[in-house]
Amino acid sequence: MTEPSGRRERKKAATRQRIADTALRLFLDRGYDAVGIRDVAAEADVAVTTVFAHFASKEALVYERDQDFEQRLTRAVAERPAHEPLVPALHREVQFLVRHCTAQGSAPVRRMIEESAALQEYEESMSLRHAQALAAALAADTRLGRSTTACRATARFVIDAYALACRAEDPGATVDEVFRMIDAAWEATAP
Repeated sequence: MTEPSGRRERKKAATRQRIADTALRLFLDRGYDAVGIRDVAAEADVAVTTVFAHFASKEALVYERDQDFEQRLTRAVAERPAHEPLVPALHREVQFLVRHCTAQGSAPVRRMIEESAALQEYEESMSLRHAQALAAALAADTRLGRSTTACRATARFVIDAYALACRAEDPGATVDEVFRMIDAAWEATAP
């Protein structure tokens, strides 16, 4: 995530992070369904409206780095060097993101998500949105010369690689295996 430059932006970013950290601590301590937005606001010492100024929903509090995730993937496409093939750039980025989702201490969060229908539903809609953004980035890259269908399918496979790896016993090997399939499918769509 980029560091805010001005004092006001830094203060807003600090408030946002405090709210997210407080929410996650409360969710893990008491259970996601047992904690309301008012509880988060009170514990973070902010108004309920301040919580909603930073987060669109209760579910968004759990996925506070969501926008960063999407930006990393789209930048991996748009900002890769001209000589670098697409699939290795995405593979490297997904490996990085998977290391974050499987880092020490992430198991309780993953368990909380798997136990909540609301969080699972939010995660699925978020994944679809990420796939759409990634597909748009692929389609916009004129160097790639692939059909809209190839871009959409590849984007969905990339997002699914991340999701599968975050739940796998061997996350790194899972990403590698799925990306071998992605690479083969991508090559098969070459003009």
